[in-house]
Amino acid sequence: MTWNPLELPDQTGKTFVVTGGNTGIGYFAAEQLARAGAHVVIASRNEQRVAKAHEAIRAEVGEASLGFVQFDLTSLASVRDAAAELAALPHIHGLILNAGVMSKPGREDVTEDGFPMMMGSYLGNFALVAGVLSGAHPGRIIHASSGLVRLARVDVGDLTAAPRQANVEYTRSKTAIEVFGFELDRRLRASGSTTASIMTRPGMSVDSRTPARPGIARSRRRDEPLWGVVGQSKESSAWSVVRAAVDPQATGGQFFAPSGSIGGPPVLVKPLGRTLAPPRHVADRLWSQSEELTHVTLHLSDRATRSGGD
Repeated sequence: MTWNPLELPDQTGKTFVVTGGNTGIGYFAAEQLARAGAHVVIASRNEQRVAKAHEAIRAEVGEASLGFVQFDLTSLASVRDAAAELAALPHIHGLILNAGVMSKPGREDVTEDGFPMMMGSYLGNFALVAGVLSGAHPGRIIHASSGLVRLARVDVGDLTAAPRQANVEYTRSKTAIEVFGFELDRRLRASGSTTASIMTRPGMSVDSRTPARPGIARSRRRDEPLWGVVGQSKESSAWSVVRAAVDPQATGGQFFAPSGSIGGPPVLVKPLGRTLAPPRHVADRLWSQSEELTHVTLHLSDRATRSGGD
Protein backbone atom coordinates (compact mmCIF):
# COMPACT_ATOMS: atom_id res chain seq x y z
CA MET A 1 0.00 0.00 0.00
CA THR A 2 1.07 3.63 -0.49
CA TRP A 3 1.92 5.16 2.88
CA ASN A 4 1.97 8.88 3.58
CA PRO A 5 3.75 9.59 6.89
CA LEU A 6 2.27 13.09 6.88
CA GLU A 7 -1.32 11.80 6.80
CA LEU A 8 -1.67 9.13 9.46
CA PRO A 9 -4.88 7.18 10.12
CA ASP A 10 -6.97 8.65 12.92
CA GLN A 11 -5.71 7.31 16.27
CA THR A 12 -8.36 8.89 18.49
CA GLY A 13 -9.09 6.71 21.50
CA LYS A 14 -5.82 4.75 21.23
CA THR A 15 -2.93 4.80 23.69
CA PHE A 16 0.73 4.58 22.74
CA VAL A 17 3.75 4.44 25.02
CA VAL A 18 7.03 5.89 23.76
CA THR A 19 10.13 5.21 25.84
CA GLY A 20 12.63 8.04 25.68
CA GLY A 21 9.99 10.23 24.08
CA ASN A 22 11.29 13.47 25.58
CA THR A 23 13.98 14.00 22.94
CA GLY A 24 15.23 13.02 19.49
CA ILE A 25 13.41 10.42 17.42
CA GLY A 26 11.23 9.46 20.38
CA TYR A 27 10.00 13.02 20.76
CA PHE A 28 8.95 13.26 17.12
CA ALA A 29 7.26 9.86 17.28
CA ALA A 30 5.25 11.13 20.25
CA GLU A 31 4.41 14.37 18.45
CA GLN A 32 3.26 12.56 15.30
CA LEU A 33 1.08 10.13 17.25
CA ALA A 34 -0.44 12.99 19.25
CA ARG A 35 -1.19 14.86 16.02
CA ALA A 36 -3.07 11.76 14.82
CA GLY A 37 -5.28 11.96 17.91
CA ALA A 38 -3.67 9.33 20.13
CA HIS A 39 -3.12 9.52 23.86
CA VAL A 40 0.68 9.37 24.17
CA VAL A 41 2.47 8.30 27.34
CA ILE A 42 6.14 9.27 27.45
CA ALA A 43 8.20 6.91 29.60
CA SER A 44 11.45 8.59 30.58
CA ARG A 45 13.78 9.24 33.46
CA ASN A 46 13.64 13.02 33.74
CA GLU A 47 10.21 14.38 34.59
CA GLN A 48 11.25 17.98 33.94
CA ARG A 49 12.42 17.15 30.43
CA VAL A 50 9.20 15.28 29.77
CA ALA A 51 7.25 18.34 30.93
CA LYS A 52 9.16 20.40 28.34
CA ALA A 53 8.39 17.76 25.71
CA HIS A 54 4.71 17.97 26.63
CA GLU A 55 4.84 21.76 26.23
CA ALA A 56 6.53 21.44 22.85
CA ILE A 57 3.99 18.90 21.62
CA ARG A 58 1.07 21.03 22.79
CA ALA A 59 2.59 24.00 20.96
CA GLU A 60 2.31 21.91 17.78
CA VAL A 61 -0.87 20.00 18.68
CA GLY A 62 -3.06 22.14 20.88
CA GLU A 63 -5.42 19.40 22.04
CA ALA A 64 -2.74 16.75 22.57
CA SER A 65 -3.53 14.07 25.17
CA LEU A 66 -0.33 13.22 27.01
CA GLY A 67 0.89 11.21 29.97
CA PHE A 68 4.10 10.38 31.80
CA VAL A 69 5.61 7.32 33.47
CA GLN A 70 8.92 7.40 35.33
CA PHE A 71 11.32 5.07 33.54
CA ASP A 72 15.09 4.64 33.73
CA LEU A 73 16.31 2.07 31.22
CA THR A 74 19.57 1.63 33.13
CA SER A 75 17.86 0.56 36.38
CA LEU A 76 16.01 -2.75 36.55
CA ALA A 77 14.17 -1.56 39.65
CA SER A 78 12.89 1.46 37.73
CA VAL A 79 12.02 -0.73 34.74
CA ARG A 80 10.04 -3.05 37.00
CA ASP A 81 8.06 -0.18 38.51
CA ALA A 82 7.39 1.37 35.09
CA ALA A 83 6.24 -1.96 33.66
CA ALA A 84 3.76 -2.40 36.50
CA GLU A 85 2.38 1.10 35.97
CA LEU A 86 2.08 0.60 32.22
CA ALA A 87 0.49 -2.83 32.61
CA ALA A 88 -2.25 -1.18 34.66
CA LEU A 89 -3.34 1.04 31.77
CA PRO A 90 -6.74 0.10 30.26
CA HIS A 91 -5.00 -0.86 27.02
CA ILE A 92 -1.75 -0.18 25.19
CA HIS A 93 -2.20 -0.14 21.44
CA GLY A 94 1.51 0.29 20.82
CA LEU A 95 4.61 0.06 23.05
CA ILE A 96 7.44 1.81 21.20
CA LEU A 97 10.84 0.83 22.60
CA ASN A 98 12.74 3.87 21.45
CA ALA A 99 14.92 4.50 24.52
CA GLY A 100 18.56 3.48 24.34
CA VAL A 101 21.94 4.50 25.68
CA MET A 102 25.28 4.98 23.97
CA SER A 103 28.64 5.06 25.77
CA LYS A 104 31.39 7.26 24.42
CA PRO A 105 34.54 5.52 23.13
CA GLY A 106 36.92 4.72 25.94
CA ARG A 107 34.25 4.99 28.63
CA GLU A 108 33.44 1.99 30.82
CA ASP A 109 30.01 3.10 31.97
CA VAL A 110 27.79 0.56 33.68
CA THR A 111 24.13 0.50 34.60
CA GLU A 112 22.79 0.61 38.14
CA ASP A 113 22.84 -3.20 38.09
CA GLY A 114 26.44 -3.41 36.88
CA PHE A 115 25.87 -4.24 33.22
CA PRO A 116 27.93 -2.57 30.49
CA MET A 117 25.80 0.40 29.45
CA MET A 118 24.83 -0.63 25.93
CA MET A 119 24.08 -4.27 26.66
CA GLY A 120 22.26 -3.07 29.75
CA SER A 121 20.09 -1.04 27.40
CA TYR A 122 18.98 -4.23 25.65
CA LEU A 123 18.40 -5.97 28.97
CA GLY A 124 16.30 -3.06 30.21
CA ASN A 125 14.09 -3.35 27.14
CA PHE A 126 13.76 -7.10 27.65
CA ALA A 127 12.73 -6.58 31.28
CA LEU A 128 10.20 -3.90 30.33
CA VAL A 129 8.56 -6.15 27.74
CA ALA A 130 8.46 -9.04 30.20
CA GLY A 131 6.91 -6.87 32.89
CA VAL A 132 4.27 -5.34 30.62
CA LEU A 133 3.32 -8.71 29.10
CA SER A 134 2.92 -10.23 32.56
CA GLY A 135 -0.06 -7.97 33.20
CA ALA A 136 -1.28 -6.60 29.87
CA HIS A 137 -1.71 -7.49 26.23
CA PRO A 138 -0.42 -4.57 24.16
CA GLY A 139 -1.51 -4.55 20.55
CA ARG A 140 2.00 -4.03 19.21
CA ILE A 141 5.54 -3.95 20.56
CA ILE A 142 7.84 -1.88 18.35
CA HIS A 143 11.60 -2.43 18.54
CA ALA A 144 14.26 -0.01 17.25
CA SER A 145 17.33 -1.52 15.61
CA SER A 146 20.13 0.05 13.59
CA GLY A 147 21.56 -0.18 10.10
CA LEU A 148 24.87 -1.17 11.69
CA VAL A 149 23.45 -4.66 12.26
CA ARG A 150 23.46 -5.17 8.49
CA LEU A 151 27.02 -3.92 8.14
CA ALA A 152 28.70 -6.04 10.81
CA ARG A 153 28.12 -9.59 12.02
CA VAL A 154 28.44 -9.53 15.81
CA ASP A 155 28.04 -12.55 18.08
CA VAL A 156 25.28 -12.42 20.71
CA GLY A 157 25.84 -15.92 22.03
CA ASP A 158 27.03 -14.65 25.42
CA LEU A 159 25.57 -11.44 26.81
CA THR A 160 28.18 -11.40 29.58
CA ALA A 161 31.13 -11.26 27.17
CA ALA A 162 33.59 -8.48 27.95
CA PRO A 163 32.65 -5.19 26.26
CA ARG A 164 34.62 -4.13 23.20
CA GLN A 165 34.77 -0.78 21.38
CA ALA A 166 31.70 1.41 21.69
CA ASN A 167 30.55 0.97 18.09
CA VAL A 168 30.92 -2.82 18.33
CA GLU A 169 28.98 -2.93 21.59
CA TYR A 170 26.27 -0.72 20.13
CA THR A 171 25.95 -3.10 17.17
CA ARG A 172 25.90 -6.07 19.52
CA SER A 173 23.07 -4.60 21.59
CA LYS A 174 21.06 -3.82 18.45
CA THR A 175 21.69 -7.32 17.11
CA ALA A 176 20.36 -8.70 20.38
CA ILE A 177 17.27 -6.51 19.98
CA GLU A 178 16.62 -7.91 16.49
CA VAL A 179 17.07 -11.54 17.53
CA PHE A 180 14.85 -10.99 20.56
CA GLY A 181 12.18 -9.07 18.66
CA PHE A 182 11.71 -11.77 16.02
CA GLU A 183 11.88 -14.57 18.61
CA LEU A 184 9.31 -12.74 20.71
CA ASP A 185 6.93 -12.64 17.77
CA ARG A 186 7.34 -16.38 17.13
CA ARG A 187 6.58 -17.17 20.76
CA LEU A 188 3.64 -14.78 20.84
CA ARG A 189 2.16 -16.51 17.77
CA ALA A 190 2.74 -19.94 19.25
CA SER A 191 1.04 -18.92 22.48
CA GLY A 192 -2.04 -17.70 20.65
CA SER A 193 -1.41 -14.07 21.66
CA THR A 194 -2.70 -11.25 19.47
CA THR A 195 0.25 -9.01 20.41
CA ALA A 196 2.54 -8.32 17.45
CA SER A 197 6.29 -7.78 17.74
CA ILE A 198 7.57 -5.55 14.92
CA MET A 199 11.10 -4.44 14.06
CA THR A 200 12.17 -1.01 12.77
CA ARG A 201 15.26 1.06 12.07
CA PRO A 202 15.36 4.85 11.71
CA GLY A 203 18.03 5.52 9.10
CA MET A 204 20.75 8.11 9.69
CA SER A 205 19.21 10.85 11.81
CA VAL A 206 20.82 14.21 12.45
CA ASP A 207 19.93 17.33 14.38
CA SER A 208 21.16 19.73 11.69
CA ARG A 209 18.15 18.81 9.53
CA THR A 210 15.71 18.47 12.39
CA PRO A 211 13.12 21.19 13.05
CA ALA A 212 13.72 22.94 16.36
CA ARG A 213 11.29 22.51 19.22
CA PRO A 214 11.47 24.72 22.35
CA GLY A 215 13.07 22.88 25.25
CA ILE A 216 14.08 19.82 23.22
CA ALA A 217 17.82 19.08 23.36
CA ARG A 218 19.82 19.13 20.12
CA SER A 219 23.39 18.25 19.22
CA ARG A 220 25.76 20.97 18.08
CA ARG A 221 26.43 21.19 14.36
CA ARG A 222 30.14 20.56 14.91
CA ASP A 223 29.28 17.19 16.47
CA GLU A 224 27.79 16.09 13.12
CA PRO A 225 30.58 16.94 10.64
CA LEU A 226 29.82 14.38 7.92
CA TRP A 227 26.51 12.75 8.71
CA GLY A 228 25.01 16.18 9.30
CA VAL A 229 25.24 16.72 5.56
CA VAL A 230 23.91 13.37 4.34
CA GLY A 231 21.50 12.29 7.09
CA GLN A 232 17.79 12.96 7.48
CA SER A 233 15.91 14.77 10.24
CA LYS A 234 14.92 13.03 13.43
CA GLU A 235 11.36 13.96 12.55
CA SER A 236 11.65 11.82 9.39
CA SER A 237 13.56 9.11 11.27
CA ALA A 238 10.51 8.64 13.50
CA TRP A 239 8.39 7.61 10.51
CA SER A 240 9.39 3.93 10.65
CA VAL A 241 8.35 3.35 14.27
CA VAL A 242 5.17 5.35 13.78
CA ARG A 243 4.17 3.35 10.72
CA ALA A 244 4.89 0.09 12.55
CA ALA A 245 2.66 1.35 15.37
CA VAL A 246 -0.35 2.57 13.36
CA ASP A 247 -0.38 0.98 9.89
CA PRO A 248 -3.58 -1.12 9.95
CA GLN A 249 -1.94 -3.70 7.68
CA ALA A 250 1.21 -4.16 9.76
CA THR A 251 1.68 -7.61 11.30
CA GLY A 252 4.07 -9.30 13.67
CA GLY A 253 7.48 -10.25 12.38
CA GLN A 254 7.64 -7.42 9.84
CA PHE A 255 10.48 -4.91 9.50
CA PHE A 256 9.94 -1.24 8.63
CA ALA A 257 12.80 1.03 7.59
CA PRO A 258 13.50 4.04 5.35
CA SER A 259 13.25 3.32 1.63
CA GLY A 260 16.91 4.32 1.20
CA SER A 261 19.94 3.19 3.17
CA ILE A 262 20.11 6.56 4.94
CA GLY A 263 16.58 7.93 4.79
CA GLY A 264 13.29 8.15 3.00
CA PRO A 265 9.67 7.21 3.60
CA PRO A 266 9.06 4.07 5.69
CA VAL A 267 8.68 0.82 3.76
CA LEU A 268 8.67 -2.90 4.46
CA VAL A 269 12.16 -4.38 4.15
CA LYS A 270 13.46 -7.93 4.20
CA PRO A 271 14.95 -8.90 7.58
CA LEU A 272 18.40 -10.42 7.87
CA GLY A 273 18.26 -14.20 7.95
CA ARG A 274 20.75 -14.35 10.82
CA THR A 275 18.48 -12.29 13.09
CA LEU A 276 15.10 -13.39 11.73
CA ALA A 277 15.79 -17.12 11.95
CA PRO A 278 19.13 -17.80 13.62
CA PRO A 279 20.19 -21.29 14.73
CA ARG A 280 17.84 -22.57 17.44
CA HIS A 281 20.43 -22.42 20.21
CA VAL A 282 21.25 -18.75 19.53
CA ALA A 283 17.77 -17.31 20.17
CA ASP A 284 17.06 -19.78 22.97
CA ARG A 285 20.32 -18.87 24.69
CA LEU A 286 19.68 -15.14 24.26
CA TRP A 287 16.23 -15.53 25.81
CA SER A 288 17.31 -17.68 28.76
CA GLN A 289 20.37 -15.56 29.51
CA SER A 290 18.26 -12.39 29.37
CA GLU A 291 15.96 -13.90 31.97
CA GLU A 292 18.89 -14.96 34.15
CA LEU A 293 20.56 -11.56 34.06
CA THR A 294 17.41 -9.50 34.63
CA HIS A 295 15.81 -11.95 37.10
CA VAL A 296 12.62 -11.60 35.07
CA THR A 297 10.76 -14.49 33.47
CA LEU A 298 9.18 -13.89 30.09
CA HIS A 299 7.05 -17.01 29.81
CA LEU A 300 4.39 -17.06 27.12
CA SER A 301 3.40 -20.69 26.57
CA ASP A 302 4.69 -24.23 26.90
CA ARG A 303 3.62 -24.66 23.27
CA ALA A 304 5.94 -21.93 22.02
CA THR A 305 8.36 -23.28 19.41
CA ARG A 306 10.79 -21.78 16.98
CA SER A 307 11.04 -22.00 13.23
CA GLY A 308 14.71 -21.01 12.90
CA GLY A 309 17.53 -23.20 11.66
CA ASP A 310 19.30 -25.86 13.75
